[in-house]
Amino acid sequence: MAKFEPVLFARIQKNDSQALAGYRADGGYAALKKALGMAPADVTTMVKDSALRGRGGAGFPCGLKWTFLPKDHPGPIYLAVNADESEPGTFNNRILMEEDPHQLLEGIAIACHAIKSNTAYIYLRYEYGRSYRVLDAAIKECYAAGLLGKNILGTGFNLDVHLHRGAAAYICGEETGLIESLEGKRAWPRIKPPFPAVEGLFRKPTIVNNVETLCCVTHIVYRGVEWFKSMGVPPDPNNPRDPGSYGPKLYCVSGHVNKPTCVELPMGVTARELIDEHAGGVWKGRKAKAVVPGGISMGFLSAAELDTPLDFAGPGKAGCLGLGTAAVVVVDDHTSMVEVLYNCCRFMSHESCGQCTPCREGTSWMTRILERIRTGNGKVEDLDLLMEVAGSMGIIPGTTICGLSDGAAWPVKNAIQKFRGEFEEFIRTGQKLRGPAEALMAAH
Repeated sequence: MAKFEPVLFARIQKNDSQALAGYRADGGYAALKKALGMAPADVTTMVKDSALRGRGGAGFPCGLKWTFLPKDHPGPIYLAVNADESEPGTFNNRILMEEDPHQLLEGIAIACHAIKSNTAYIYLRYEYGRSYRVLDAAIKECYAAGLLGKNILGTGFNLDVHLHRGAAAYICGEETGLIESLEGKRAWPRIKPPFPAVEGLFRKPTIVNNVETLCCVTHIVYRGVEWFKSMGVPPDPNNPRDPGSYGPKLYCVSGHVNKPTCVELPMGVTARELIDEHAGGVWKGRKAKAVVPGGISMGFLSAAELDTPLDFAGPGKAGCLGLGTAAVVVVDDHTSMVEVLYNCCRFMSHESCGQCTPCREGTSWMTRILERIRTGNGKVEDLDLLMEVAGSMGIIPGTTICGLSDGAAWPVKNAIQKFRGEFEEFIRTGQKLRGPAEALMAAH
C-alpha cells in the first residue's frame, strides 16, 4: 500500500495535541463553524452521503441513523457518546480521547447541531482515568472559549456536554444497556422497538454514536464527502445491501506480535499487511495460527485467510461475524486454540448481564464444557454439544434481546469449524492445560 497520511491521528504526536490553542492553530473548530452555517438537515445529508458507517462494531450507516429521529420533535433530543470501549483488544478510542480530545468534542458539537440536540453525554469506560482527566480539561476549555454552553460562536446554538464514567461493564457497549446505565439503573439492554432514536435516554429521542465515528464527522464536514469517499472500499456490485466501507479506520494490533500498535489506514487493509508491515510480524519467529479480525466476538481468521480485507464486508466472507472494532489479535502457532476459546467463553460468561436465559446459561455451559476439555476430561462429542449450544443463542436465531449472545457464540462456532482437528487431537490424546497458578509454580 502507498504511504497513507493520517487524518484522525494527524496531531497525536504534537506536544500541544490536547490543548485548545494547539487544536485551533491547526484549523480546529473550523468544521464546527462551517456546520453551524448550514441547516441541520443539510449536515445530516452530508454525513449520510459520505456513507460513514459506525466504527463501534455494528457498522450501521451514521447519517441514516440520524434520520430515524422523529420529525419536528419538541425535544429534548440527546446524543450519547459510546466511549466505553470494552471489546478485548480495542484501544483506538482511548488514543483519540487522550491525545486529541478537541477533535472528538468538535464532532460531538457538529452531530448535536445536525440532530437538534442541546445535550450530549460522553459515557466513558471507568478504567480510562487519563481519558477522563484529559476530556474534563478540554470540556472546561471549550466552555471558557464559548465553544460549549450558550450561543456558541454567536450562532444561537446551545450545547452542554456531560462526562459520565461507567462502572466497567462490557454490556454497556450495547447502546440500550449504555442508556440504562446513564439513567442510573442496571445495564440491562432494552427490548426493541422502540429504538433509541424514538425513545432512548430518559425516554426521549437519542442518538448513540461511537468516539471514532464522531471524529470522522469532523473531517467529513471540513474536507467534504468526496474526500471521505476517495479512500476505502466501494460497495460490492453483487450485493445490493453493501453500502461500501469508506474512509480512514483505526486498526489495533495486539497479541503475539513484535510491536503491538494502533495504526490509521484506509478501510480494506489486509490482516497480513497489518501484522507484517505495521506490527513487526509474529513474535519469536513464529507463525500466525489464528487472527481475531475485530475483537473476540467476531471469531477467527485462519492462517490461510490472512489476506482477507478488513472492511465491513471482508471478514464475513471468511466466516467471521464482521469487522467489529477492527481490533486485530494475533494467536501464534505455539498456542492452543482450546485455551484461546476457553478464555473467550469465560470472558463472555462473566460479562453477560443475565437478563436472557440463552445467554446467561449458554455462556456458562460453554465455559464449563471447555473447562472439562482443557483439563483432560473432554469427549469428542463435546464439540458437537458446544456447536448445538452456540447455535441456540443470540439475536440471529431470535432468542435474546441484544447481540452479546451472538458475540459469545460466534467464536465457538468459528473456532470449532476451522480448527476442529486440533480440538479432536487435544481430546483424544488426553492433553491438559495448566492454570495460571500451576504454570507459575512450574516456572519456579
